[in-house]
Amino acid sequence: MTKTLLIELLTEELPPKALAKLGEAFAAGIVNGLKSRDFLETDAVATSYATPRRLAVSITQVRTTSPDKSIREKVLPVAVALDAEGKPSAPLAKKLAALAVTAKVDAITLAQLERAADGKADSFFYTYTAAGSSLAQGVQAALEESIAKLPIPKVMSYQRPDGSTVQFVRPVHKLLALHGADVLPLAVLGLAADRVTLGHRFLSQGELVIDHADHYATLLDTQGKVIASVTARKEKIRAALLDKAGKDQTLMPESLLDEVTALVEWPVVYACNFEQEFLAVPQECLILTMQTNQKYFALTDAAGKLRSRFLIVSNIETADPQHIIGGNERVVRPRLSDAKFFFEQDKKKKLAERLPGLANVVYHNKLGTQAERTQRVKNLAGKIASAIGGEVALAERAALLAKTDLLTDMVGEFPELQGIMGTYYAKHDGEADEVAQAISEHYQPRFAGDALPSTQAGTAVALADKLETLVGIWGIGLQPTGDKDPFALRRHALGILRMLIEKRLPLKISALLNDAAQQFAGNANFKDAASDITAFFADRLRGLLRERGFSQNEVEAVVAQQPDTLDNIVERLQAVQAFAALPEAEALAAANKRITNILKKTENVSNTVQTGLLQESAEQALYDAMSSVQPQVDSAYAQGDFTATLKLLAKLRATVDAFFDGVMVMADDASLRNNRIALLSQLHGMMNRVADISKLAA
Repeated sequence: MTKTLLIELLTEELPPKALAKLGEAFAAGIVNGLKSRDFLETDAVATSYATPRRLAVSITQVRTTSPDKSIREKVLPVAVALDAEGKPSAPLAKKLAALAVTAKVDAITLAQLERAADGKADSFFYTYTAAGSSLAQGVQAALEESIAKLPIPKVMSYQRPDGSTVQFVRPVHKLLALHGADVLPLAVLGLAADRVTLGHRFLSQGELVIDHADHYATLLDTQGKVIASVTARKEKIRAALLDKAGKDQTLMPESLLDEVTALVEWPVVYACNFEQEFLAVPQECLILTMQTNQKYFALTDAAGKLRSRFLIVSNIETADPQHIIGGNERVVRPRLSDAKFFFEQDKKKKLAERLPGLANVVYHNKLGTQAERTQRVKNLAGKIASAIGGEVALAERAALLAKTDLLTDMVGEFPELQGIMGTYYAKHDGEADEVAQAISEHYQPRFAGDALPSTQAGTAVALADKLETLVGIWGIGLQPTGDKDPFALRRHALGILRMLIEKRLPLKISALLNDAAQQFAGNANFKDAASDITAFFADRLRGLLRERGFSQNEVEAVVAQQPDTLDNIVERLQAVQAFAALPEAEALAAANKRITNILKKTENVSNTVQTGLLQESAEQALYDAMSSVQPQVDSAYAQGDFTATLKLLAKLRATVDAFFDGVMVMADDASLRNNRIALLSQLHGMMNRVADISKLAA
């Protein structure tokens, strides 16, 4: 017989940032515990619930008792169970007596045992039927296991009314446990199970009696004014925000939605306002203070300009919300006033005047101060700007000022605004627009999918900043290990790769790393690790290209050549894709792999083919075919048409096959052998000009 099972812990307010994970883990722990004990039907469905004051789970198709099980248990190896005369030994008698208790029978004899192979020797086995256990036993064990494994940020110890000490994330007041309409006799955290819970702290009428497990969510909603489902509550908030926003755009990052969802049980959205004068402050500051400090949702117009209207999510529904609206408007005003004060104070001192202060900020004890780091980034940015056709002076100026906003009051209060505030202050100081823009852009890309710098100065400083970090931190032995990457070097490497690829920058990675390493000359703590970082780049590059839809073999065909520039790597990959689709590709890739293996075994062989030594018709035909195709390959490659370069190789398929079928490469005659190897060497160079096509071979 199966019914719906419901378990709920009613608590004091749970930590909002941990609520969703706690709810999921609580439900999963109970589900897994019951599944392992065979209490769930295959079509059982679990629903997790979590509100600020409760963790709960509802599971359909839960058995009243678990099924009987047939258990086959190893008794002893035959060599131990029987003595030299083949009679039962004392250890066997002892084992059977103990097993009889487990199997719940009076006695077990040797005749009841099964003798079977167990590895290299035989053993005795006993098979018996174990009766199923009651649901109360199973749920009790599963509940205790689930509570013990909860990802609790910080455990709280508290006393129950009887004086016993209990530990949980917050004090628990009630335990609800129903199987259908029946209360399960459970006890945990000093509580005995019942069918009573509480609804909303202010909107409900006190205790709520749950008559059946299937009615839990509905009764909470209609009588308790509680939306128990995290997902349903979040989507109600999202819909209400969009509705209240009207024609405006609501800024609702998922992290803020998640946190607000964990703060309310019956969400209601109200619109509030602040004074227009605050809009003179950079809107990023106002948005951040509203989101971070007050959990409010800012509104912008269709053009993205901040409105003086904002939305709040309340836990109270009332016909007259003016006291709620007024209270929140009073609360936000000091926060916005602080932001305005910081902004006005910061503008009194130019960014350039803050430069000496960077000497007092330690970047890393082995790499010096932010002032020293700024000089290194400036030197690198100037070189990069020159190489990409940018204005060196602008790039160097942007690099010089890029970190000065770290010393402002606004960034001190909101570190998330570094770079953004630098741009505002640079514009106020009268710096060139590209310099101001580069101060914020040099942090880009901040994350996967983030925009790249739009200006040349921003690109130069962004590359320089990431290279200085990557080379410097790696050079003092703090490279990433396993899943640990405290300095985000993987993110920096991916940012560099994205800029080189997507902006088609013809910069050599080796030169960039060398220039970066030179900035640390004279630092005794620094050790140049260019080779390790190059390999690190290659691994990141493989992953980046795979994410763009290229296969592992296609990526390896290009990356295996250790490209030093990446401006045309996408075209090379697209050419490899087109070549791989040709009917001749598989045979040519296999032949190329064979040639590669031959060349690995030969040394100091000339690359010049002597036509007079081409004796076999097959090798003469291959040479002629190569000579015919070579000018076309050279022309296509010079024009950057890598697809055509590779497709021209298809013309060689028949002559290459004929060569390997009819010519002995490793001939006894050294001159013939060396000439044939030279021919293959030329072919190898032609085939692998765009990519190592041997990597396409199965």
